[in-house]
Amino acid sequence: MTTAQAEASTLTEPKTTTTVTGSVALLEGLIAEGTDTIFGYPGGAIMPIYDALYDYKEKLNHILVRHEQGGIHAGQGYARSSGKVGVVFATSGPGATNLVTGLADAQIDSTPLVCITGQVFAHLLGTDAFQETDVINITTPVTKWNYQVTDATEIPAVLAKAFYIARSGRPGPVLIDITKNAQLQLFEYEGYVPCEHIRSYRPKPIIRKEYIEQAAALINTAKKPFILFGQGVLLGEAEQEFKAFVEKSGIPAAWTILGAGAIPTDHPLNVGMLGMHGNYGPNVQTNSCDVLIAVGMRFDDRVTGRLDKYAKQAKVIHLDIDPAEIDKNVKADVPVWGDCKETLPLLTALVEEKTYPEWLAEFRAFDKEEHDTVIQKELNPETGEMTMGEVVNKLNELTHGNAIIVTDVGQHQMVACRYAKFNNTRSNITSGGLGTMGFGLPAAIGAKFGAQDKTVVAIIGDGGFQMTLQELGTIMQSGIDVKIMILNNRFLGMVRQWQQLFHEKRYSFVDITSPDFVKLAESYYIAGKKISEREELVSALEEMLNHNGSYLLEVMVAKEHNVFPMVPQGSSVSEIRLK
Repeated sequence: MTTAQAEASTLTEPKTTTTVTGSVALLEGLIAEGTDTIFGYPGGAIMPIYDALYDYKEKLNHILVRHEQGGIHAGQGYARSSGKVGVVFATSGPGATNLVTGLADAQIDSTPLVCITGQVFAHLLGTDAFQETDVINITTPVTKWNYQVTDATEIPAVLAKAFYIARSGRPGPVLIDITKNAQLQLFEYEGYVPCEHIRSYRPKPIIRKEYIEQAAALINTAKKPFILFGQGVLLGEAEQEFKAFVEKSGIPAAWTILGAGAIPTDHPLNVGMLGMHGNYGPNVQTNSCDVLIAVGMRFDDRVTGRLDKYAKQAKVIHLDIDPAEIDKNVKADVPVWGDCKETLPLLTALVEEKTYPEWLAEFRAFDKEEHDTVIQKELNPETGEMTMGEVVNKLNELTHGNAIIVTDVGQHQMVACRYAKFNNTRSNITSGGLGTMGFGLPAAIGAKFGAQDKTVVAIIGDGGFQMTLQELGTIMQSGIDVKIMILNNRFLGMVRQWQQLFHEKRYSFVDITSPDFVKLAESYYIAGKKISEREELVSALEEMLNHNGSYLLEVMVAKEHNVFPMVPQGSSVSEIRLK
């Protein structure tokens, strides 16, 4: 037989098929996509999928959470620490609607998720059947793509499309709603084919070399250039390319909260954190630089302050994979569309190797002023109650900046992002754009499953912890090792700070009482300790870190303590306050 005849014979051979249910086809597809962990909660409308999952226990590790919101935040933590797509299961009705907050969080923070929700039988759609909600219309604004499956034969192709959309380009959450009849339906399964292309969907814009050349020309003639970098560097897995660009160009670089870790905190050209509670120098110098180079960040309002007073003196170069972000908030003089893993090397090749000692010295002068006014008192107080900053600083010393730090939302979040050391990529996991209280504990669980060789420390406030503390049950049942540190100031601290500074200290419903967190942890068979004295801190942190298994440490910190520096809302970044 000739080669041509052999190829023709192969083309005419029938494909091997197997009769399976829609549920089995779904699980086979998840395995083909490399899924190893699923976070979920069963219910009536998704029961056929869970029945099929019974036979897949060796291939798919299902983590039973205690609330669907905990499940999706765990999926986010897993995706953020592992770089893989997080997978979440929920049933119809309230199960599906409990995912909405996590979907919104994942959408704004560009976290890749595939969420599978069960749905009532197709013939019941639109009848207000038990636990029926229109999950497609509810989740359309907070997903990158969603789709309702009513026929099992669609499942393999729809799942492949979902994974492709979730992880490609600018990542995001995808939801597939599968009716119960489609889960049960038998069909001839021909195997799983990953998706590599969708007509009309272009995840990466075409790189225009003329813009690369224009950007390099601006950079090479700049006297005071400044780099702002965000999570796009991490999502594009472009850490090495970014480091090469920074080091060759010699330009000072500052990070958004979600960009932390793209280059080590202690890198000599890393000049600190941007934003409302960022470092003094990076905020002020934004309005002093002559060329502003934004890499994988979206000019969020917490970074820019008043837009009409933001970097008006500077030429702006904006590198982003999502064309919708360019010119959305800040007008770019040079838009560099494309994946920064591809655009940065092109730009690096054209920039001149330089240093800016005088410009960098200006940042160092601001650093000294901030250190003397704020940081020294925050990290090394000699009297009074413990501060959040000194607790995070001692944790740094013991972990050497190598732990994955997961934070909830509030004062402790800003303090942790300011003072924790991030020597490794994907080591700062927090809710950025949405600011979701309750994110920390479940996200830490997911982060540990995504990076089991890493120490994972959840830093959480007393308010946020009480929003999702039921996930201690997930820790208990799964046996996962998560270190939980509650910084308890007996207030909803960030709201209280604003009420103090801008509402004449009218503390309206921010004084919060809490249960005995240590006894609560013990009821879930999790060891714990509560401390309130500075002399106990180091030994308590060591005990937490060295403990074999999960551990809860409650640290009582100063009750009325504010986070500075601070850019007041409605102010320019150069109007940042040190006190």
